[in-house]
Amino acid sequence: MTKIQLPEGFTLRPATMDDIPACVEMFNLWAENAIGYKDISEEEVRNEWDSPDFDPAVNTYLAFTESGTLVGYAEAWTHGETPVRPWLWVRVHPDYQNLGLGTYLTQWTENKASHVLEKLPQDLRVCYELGVDGRVEAAKDLFENMGYAHYRSYYQMRIKMNETQPPAPRWADDLVLKPFDPTHDLEAVYLADEDAFKDHHGYVEESFEIGFPRFKHNLTKTENYDPSLWFVVWDGDEVAGISICRPYSPEDENMGWVEILGVRKAWRKRGLGLALLQHSFAEFHKRGKRLVGLGVDAKSLTGALRLYEKAGMSIYSQFDKYAKEIRAGKEISVQSIEE
Repeated sequence: MTKIQLPEGFTLRPATMDDIPACVEMFNLWAENAIGYKDISEEEVRNEWDSPDFDPAVNTYLAFTESGTLVGYAEAWTHGETPVRPWLWVRVHPDYQNLGLGTYLTQWTENKASHVLEKLPQDLRVCYELGVDGRVEAAKDLFENMGYAHYRSYYQMRIKMNETQPPAPRWADDLVLKPFDPTHDLEAVYLADEDAFKDHHGYVEESFEIGFPRFKHNLTKTENYDPSLWFVVWDGDEVAGISICRPYSPEDENMGWVEILGVRKAWRKRGLGLALLQHSFAEFHKRGKRLVGLGVDAKSLTGALRLYEKAGMSIYSQFDKYAKEIRAGKEISVQSIEE
């Protein structure tokens, strides 16, 4: 692709933590224009930028008008020990679209992410990934014009509960739901999460030393962390399944959010996923929440979509992922599973 030049009248620099309010204001202007509602909070962005995997001085680029108005943002996530699928994300102020800023900033993220090739084994397949809400046709056209192809979709699913208490969960006799203890249980929950999701599409194995600090930061170093909404089911001294919930969603404070629902393979097909989900619904209902949401792979390899539909959830929106191969080779991210 021909390298595009920055349109005249704009300046560029990396972000600092002081830029968060202006960035979030611009992100939400984009969201309100594209999908009709705000979808991100300052607290969520601060948590991401504070992540051990991220440095805004390195991983971001901001575009400003001559008068100092923030009109464009780009970030490249190249974290992990084997970052074979760098994640790219760009937003352009709705009043400054169709000027070439989106293409320029996306090319910047590609250039930034291309440095993963220097540290990865040469026989591994590497792809750029990016995505957008399925309703935003202009962004998807831009992706395709830049050589990306759609390869996966994800649903946001929701359940709207009435005043009647949700169905009570049914637990297998040998499984025990215990209150989460942040002091002693965090590592066990992380390891259960890794085990539960190692056969999900896109999973790439990494060491405890890399994965656990990220897990701890992303899920506990946030205002939206409530350990009383972490539900852990034990079989003796082993974690069988988890439901990690947040008291509210960034896009709707009236909606409870199931961040992670995972059942380890040895405990599947025993109704544990449904029981955990129903228990989570009941707890939100008790706290006055009548709307609960979560995200799921539209072609989940483990049948999660069917489980959520069985629990009474329905599809609310769709997020489309696109990918572009930058080096052919051996695919190490999970693409399928053997029954």
